[in-house]
Amino acid sequence: MASLIPPQAPPRWNHTPEEVLSITKQALAQNKAVSDKVAAVPETECNFETLPLANAEAEVLIICEPLGFYQNVSISKELRDASNQAEALQRDFDVEESMRPDVFKAKAAAEKNLRKSGAWEKLSDEQRRLVEKMVLDGKRAGLALPEEEREVLMKLKKELSQACLDFSKNFNEENGYISFTLEELDGVPGDVVSGYTTRTEGSKKVYDITFKTPDIFPIFKFAHNPATRRSAQEGYEDRLKQNVPLLEKALDLRRRIAAMLGYDTWADYITEVKMVKSGKNAEDFLDNLEAKLRPVGEKERKILLQLKKEEHEKRGLPFDGEFYIWDYRYYDRVYVEKTLNLDESLVKEYFPVSVVVPTILKIYQDLLGVKFIEIKDDNKDVWHPVFALEVQQFAVWEKDAKNESAFVGYCYLDLFPRSAKYSHAAVWGLLPGYELPLGKRHYPLTAMVANLAKPTPERPALMRHDDVTTFFHEMGHVFHGLLSRTRYARFHGTSVARDFVEAPSQMLENWCWEPKVLEKMSSHYKTQEPLSPDLIDKMIKSRYVNVGLFYLRQLFFAKFDLKVHVDKEAADYTKLWNDLRESISLVKGGKAQPGQGTFGHIVGGYDAGYYGYTYSLVFAADMYATVFKKDPLNPALGKLYRDKILLVGGSRDETDSLEDFLGRSPNSDAFLEEIFGKATTASL
Repeated sequence: MASLIPPQAPPRWNHTPEEVLSITKQALAQNKAVSDKVAAVPETECNFETLPLANAEAEVLIICEPLGFYQNVSISKELRDASNQAEALQRDFDVEESMRPDVFKAKAAAEKNLRKSGAWEKLSDEQRRLVEKMVLDGKRAGLALPEEEREVLMKLKKELSQACLDFSKNFNEENGYISFTLEELDGVPGDVVSGYTTRTEGSKKVYDITFKTPDIFPIFKFAHNPATRRSAQEGYEDRLKQNVPLLEKALDLRRRIAAMLGYDTWADYITEVKMVKSGKNAEDFLDNLEAKLRPVGEKERKILLQLKKEEHEKRGLPFDGEFYIWDYRYYDRVYVEKTLNLDESLVKEYFPVSVVVPTILKIYQDLLGVKFIEIKDDNKDVWHPVFALEVQQFAVWEKDAKNESAFVGYCYLDLFPRSAKYSHAAVWGLLPGYELPLGKRHYPLTAMVANLAKPTPERPALMRHDDVTTFFHEMGHVFHGLLSRTRYARFHGTSVARDFVEAPSQMLENWCWEPKVLEKMSSHYKTQEPLSPDLIDKMIKSRYVNVGLFYLRQLFFAKFDLKVHVDKEAADYTKLWNDLRESISLVKGGKAQPGQGTFGHIVGGYDAGYYGYTYSLVFAADMYATVFKKDPLNPALGKLYRDKILLVGGSRDETDSLEDFLGRSPNSDAFLEEIFGKATTASL
């Protein structure tokens, strides 16, 4: 198989900043030329063949998506800036194209002619869906408005796009840190501390902790001194205060745009094309879940507060009877250690990156019937040669590939933190898959960006179990992007309703709690022994510990997101952020910090959509319990999942895909059983 040559070359990553902008402009001009030709077709002649818009849009994506990706991963500020400017050009162009009444008239005429002539019934389901979606796009873009209002609307949309881009740029390039002495870091594992940068401040040696997850989260979970945790929490929440006015601007623009388009709220506009269908339905879902979770969370909070009281008495610290945001992760860990005798630091020793990553890749390959072939040496080409060893490049094939027809696509993994890199974990579908003329295909490319802990002087790179679960989750998105096989790029891979897109990956997180999977992907970095059955049992029991507080925290994010997109007037969003967190998450804050400036989802495509993380869990739990639970590593079940969920992408309604996979309509039974039937009762 290694001798097989992919039928499509991977993209090159050697662009200069000037090329990024010039190539983007050229691609947009070519796309505009196609639109101009479509607009010139007489309405009576408009049909499916005369409107080559779907593939023209795909051709722009193929060129522009990789160029816009540099801003998330490049070590060159000039290249990142050019990439950001290129995305701004593309977004503005998209706004302009979406609001062309001449192109919309051609789309609407094509649909009318197809239906009138009888050709509509001869189209495939995916072709009809494409036409309907394109026409709906025009209606939602405001093309029914008078020309003068359309001009105003276009201006507002461009301003909104730029505000979101600026917010994301600040998010990616944040490079702040907070400093502590070794005494203040008491309790933080030594291998973590050894990885911090040190310097001398006056006569003291201090440790600089960045706000990247591998650095700052151990402070929240392990630092004994509550003042250290508080300082770390407040610094973490304050790190992007420059985003506050950008968010305020974005929210104001969204309110104005929604009103111009005739929607009561931005939430109604966004949810209209999602599974939930309306802002009110999303609110009802969150309210009902909060009502069920609150009694569970209150019991858990009471127990953790008791743990805090006991520890403060033991350490001679004052106790004011309050449970703060900087107490949550710390006492959640203490509770697990005390009730289950489960030491997170010990568990981490069984998950070296060098073992976990290839093992998870193998699990996916075996389950879904594909093969990853790493591209190395002179054939390898990634976005920063200086850090080339940190990025892996793969060609993906069907497992029994004999010729180029079995090629699947490309995958890149960029897993370790560095300056100015995107600071969380996410997957980008950089190239879509779709049909080309003469029976050929364009193949997809997916790239995962993560921030796993690097090796320290004392230990190799190790992963917390949370990191393992996150990696498994993100690989679910990778395979959604690779194994979709739709006719049109518009429906490829994760191009599904936003409140369903997380469901496949959330379902796959369950593998990280299965005994035989945990044994398979664990190997102690010293002894190479897998996790023992006893340790695995303790880990599984810990899954639903403090589940009420965990999901109430998720509901806080979702309710903040929904409220700011339902309210008709602006508010003090820093106050709202802190007040909602206290009332919903059941944790007090200290000094009110502008945490909303760190909420990247709200400008990154999840506006009025964060509820979807919890909403999609209903489908994830149903899929896992119904199909995979009995035998999660069975390739036959993997093929069913591949054929019924991944293959179709967004080419049909998500409910249809679920019913096809489950053999019935989806329901919430498994989710409610998972959360409330298995919730561990807090007791000591």
